[in-house]
Amino acid sequence: MLLFIRLRWKWIRRSLKAAFTCCILGLIVLAAVFIYAVSLGPPSLHTEQNTIYYGSDGKVIDEDHGKQERYWISKEDMPESIVQATLAIEDHRFYDHWGFDLRRIASAALTDLKAMKMVEGASTITQQYARNLYLSHEKTWTRKLKEAFYAMRLEIFYEKDEIIEGYLNTIYYGHGAYGIEAASRYYFNKHAEELTLAEASMLAGIPKGPSYYSPLNNSENAEERQSVILSRMEDLGYISAEKEQKAVAASLDYYDHSGEATKTVAPYFQDKVTEEAARVLDTDVDAVKTGGYHIYTTLNKSHQKELEQSIDETIANGSEIQTASVIMDSQTGAVTALAGGKDYSKSAYNRATDAQRMVGSTIKPFLYYAALMRDYTPLTMIASKPTSFELKNGNVYSPSNYNNYYANRKITMAQALALSDNIYAVTTNVDIGPKNFVDTLRTFGISGKLPSVPSLALGSASISLYEMVDGYMRMVSGSAAVQAHTITKITDRHGNVVYKYKLNTDTEKSIDPNTAFTVTHMMTGMFDTALNGYMSVTGASIADQLTRMYGGKSGTTDADSWMIGFSPQYIMGVWSGYDDNRNITKTAEHQYSKQLWASTMETIHQPLPVAAFTPTPGVKGVYINPKTGKLSGPGCPEERLVYMAEENIPTETCEPNEKSNEEQINEELQDDSWLDGIVDWFS
Repeated sequence: MLLFIRLRWKWIRRSLKAAFTCCILGLIVLAAVFIYAVSLGPPSLHTEQNTIYYGSDGKVIDEDHGKQERYWISKEDMPESIVQATLAIEDHRFYDHWGFDLRRIASAALTDLKAMKMVEGASTITQQYARNLYLSHEKTWTRKLKEAFYAMRLEIFYEKDEIIEGYLNTIYYGHGAYGIEAASRYYFNKHAEELTLAEASMLAGIPKGPSYYSPLNNSENAEERQSVILSRMEDLGYISAEKEQKAVAASLDYYDHSGEATKTVAPYFQDKVTEEAARVLDTDVDAVKTGGYHIYTTLNKSHQKELEQSIDETIANGSEIQTASVIMDSQTGAVTALAGGKDYSKSAYNRATDAQRMVGSTIKPFLYYAALMRDYTPLTMIASKPTSFELKNGNVYSPSNYNNYYANRKITMAQALALSDNIYAVTTNVDIGPKNFVDTLRTFGISGKLPSVPSLALGSASISLYEMVDGYMRMVSGSAAVQAHTITKITDRHGNVVYKYKLNTDTEKSIDPNTAFTVTHMMTGMFDTALNGYMSVTGASIADQLTRMYGGKSGTTDADSWMIGFSPQYIMGVWSGYDDNRNITKTAEHQYSKQLWASTMETIHQPLPVAAFTPTPGVKGVYINPKTGKLSGPGCPEERLVYMAEENIPTETCEPNEKSNEEQINEELQDDSWLDGIVDWFS
């Protein structure tokens, strides 16, 4: 028995010694942590998180709170009721502890151990404030340790009133409102100092779960939590039982936000900027809006103003038809203006970037690029006449030209593009292979579903306007390294550059600049009305409005109207149609895209010097007689400047009154006087 007592006492002494040693070591660690915390100095209480957007001129165009509002008010300007309600529900021993509530920590630790995971928090107001300032909201032990360290630093360097003031100015109350002043304005349209006890107790319950306890989202949950808060306030002696009952019974009048104005400067453009920033920073849109970034954009406010004004003046009042437009720098891809619809306040849906619509004949320039890369030339002749194509599955495909107009003779590629001849396009697509056409579209940045079928030559694919204009820009610039972009640079709140736009030199895609220029120059033909009275080129209806050289291509489907055109300086694309895909039945509505394009392009080019398309070194310009496809001669007055590789330039010269081979074959079969006016369009 004596031996047992001795052994027991020996074990107790060892245990006490070990415990004492652990306590000493713990105190040493705590002292070291404390000294380290002190050595770091006071942590910053700065909470700048508004993201600022700049135009291309470096001036601010807007500030984005991510649907947030942030205001800082002093504790003296806060009603006592909001402070007391917050203390009652969040941390009623706040003024008695040193940043950590040991009772709550012990209780929460037991709960977490039982569940073998972190399920209950014990954070004090100081810890929550530290998390809001410096950390994420993930539930991990690492984050909790960091939170405790920052809470210690806050308690060391700041007074309790400073901490509760900062907490109430930064805590999230839902619906984009950070801080009690923003919450008071959002929910009740009044300053925080004007809050009643009922209103303050309602707001104090929201931060626990902004979506769950917002009275605008779930009034039942919010009122239950408000009742708990008021009961706690009465228990702690903050209010009397009478005041508690009056506050519970009070009817609250919430502010109606339905009629609020939206962004005033290029709202669709700003949405695209935020989306692009999220992609390049590899984060989400909300993180961009609340990240305190400085985003330098490509927006030209003059271009944007002119675009919006043209939309208002072009589209008839009361028309349900929608439109979208994008303007880019022809050489760099910098987006200078963008409209995703007629009125952002009525519909924030961005039809320029998000809508996928059938593109019609605007796809043809990419087809002819693919053909030129496969031994075609601008003078390759194909018969324009009713034609049926037998498909691999045995079906027969019989496309038609607009209004069933055909040349009924061979025409050149240059003519086919200007006239938008469908037979020439489908014949070419079948000849080079639809899969090769799809590959070419990918080269120009066109993504999405592209059917490898003959009808793709007529624009049977649905593609966004933004992507189509991007593809045209690559054609005009002759480079796959350039890409459409709305951002030139992004810095963080400290001025550090976190992103800068640069050419995509790592791309595996390659665009031949000589072929691209050949197509680019061929597209100037859509506005060539040199032959008196000739109205068949697709740009004839707006040609008399244009004062300088442009190229482009229009496209029409039953439900879509497209116009994409460019100068050496800028490229602009326009789409018009109905959101529900109904057919466009009015002739005037079919003209909206062209009219909008012409008026805007002319206006934005007024202050610019006239510029010409500069040929690439690998092509040569020659004057061709369009009827024969031969070099123009003294006796052939009709001619057109065409660019092509030198080895493809014809050697024969047109003779006076010479007829094409096809004319000689058909001259006895038809009276083609009206056809001369359709096909012979060059001068």
